[in-house]
Amino acid sequence: MADRILTSAEVPAYIAERATLRDLIDPTTLTVAEVGDGNLNLVFVCADAAGRRLVLKQALPYVRLVGPEWPMTEQRAVREAAALRIHGALSEHVCGLLDFDSDGFVLALEDLSDHEVFRTRLNAGGAHEGVAERLAEYLADVAFGTSVGSLTEAEFRARAAAAINPELCEITEDLVFTEPFLGAERNSVRPALDALYAELRADRAWSAAAMAMKHTFLTTQETLLHGDLHTGSVFVRGNARDGDLSVRAFDPEFACYGPIGFDLGMLWANLLFAGTRAAALGEQERAEALFGTLTTSWDAFTARLRGHWPGRRAPERYPDAYLDGRLPAILADAFGFAGCEAARRTVGLAKVSDLETLDDDRYAVVGAAMLRLSRTLLVDRATLTPARVAEAASALSGAR
Repeated sequence: MADRILTSAEVPAYIAERATLRDLIDPTTLTVAEVGDGNLNLVFVCADAAGRRLVLKQALPYVRLVGPEWPMTEQRAVREAAALRIHGALSEHVCGLLDFDSDGFVLALEDLSDHEVFRTRLNAGGAHEGVAERLAEYLADVAFGTSVGSLTEAEFRARAAAAINPELCEITEDLVFTEPFLGAERNSVRPALDALYAELRADRAWSAAAMAMKHTFLTTQETLLHGDLHTGSVFVRGNARDGDLSVRAFDPEFACYGPIGFDLGMLWANLLFAGTRAAALGEQERAEALFGTLTTSWDAFTARLRGHWPGRRAPERYPDAYLDGRLPAILADAFGFAGCEAARRTVGLAKVSDLETLDDDRYAVVGAAMLRLSRTLLVDRATLTPARVAEAASALSGAR
């Protein structure tokens, strides 16, 4: 356990104690704001009189969303730091790690206060062009760089073993794959969705498909996942039209080795939430554009991965035909994982503001669309295409 849990008042002294941080920011002129609004951690934004800034993030020994009655290992900070280092070496679209205190479980991160959370921008109707595609390129860079495409098989096994993250994987297994489908006291929906949710709970094909995806998550190690890549774990600044778009993924504390399609599926489900919300608000053109990001991001992912493929370490073991065969399986997995996330974020413990901030009438439309999309994505995952999913989303949400 950490020697101390930081407070805003203690942060200047903490920075003064660490030479790496003293070189980056002046602790004697520091202003500190505690901004942690997530589920697990303390987060402090620090700025000195010269305008230099950084962020401290400390892992608490419990789940902040619930409290001390839900203990949680602080070792998740070690895994997050490792993931940031590895992903950051492979892609520019990752929040920078400046320092890691393994005794206090404190990460020092680059300050991205000039960015905004992607979900916040989407909910406000802001620009989204290019963001999903850059995230897809990030995932392709990591999928190649942390897999047997880039590593020897011995290196791959060692990396996978080092990235084991059982406590946070258990949260994923419970909240994403189990509770929405098999039932839990933590589940809830507004009355307008009670009948539909009961119908789905009785649908054996829906729950069986979810359990198949849980099995895939439990048993497949292909790449070092971000582990929780949704629109709330992405910072954005600028826009593609002006050529100043910046996209940075953050908070990979759920990182582990897992199936390549997992992060894609998590991202896609959250983009579908943004699209169905836009449709419910009468923004039909915006909704169609958001649904279309499934196609454009998949194209970006496959193009990037194919671009890496000629540089693979062992072409004699992994010929071109291997990648050709893997891509359809990755796509089907991504759809299945998106189906799990669509249900989880509608009925489970950690919901999304895209849905929860809507009035009851719009909530009913968006929630029903996402639950029905969940079934389509799960049950029909082997035969879907991104374009077909976009068409289904448009029809269910009333975008067309």
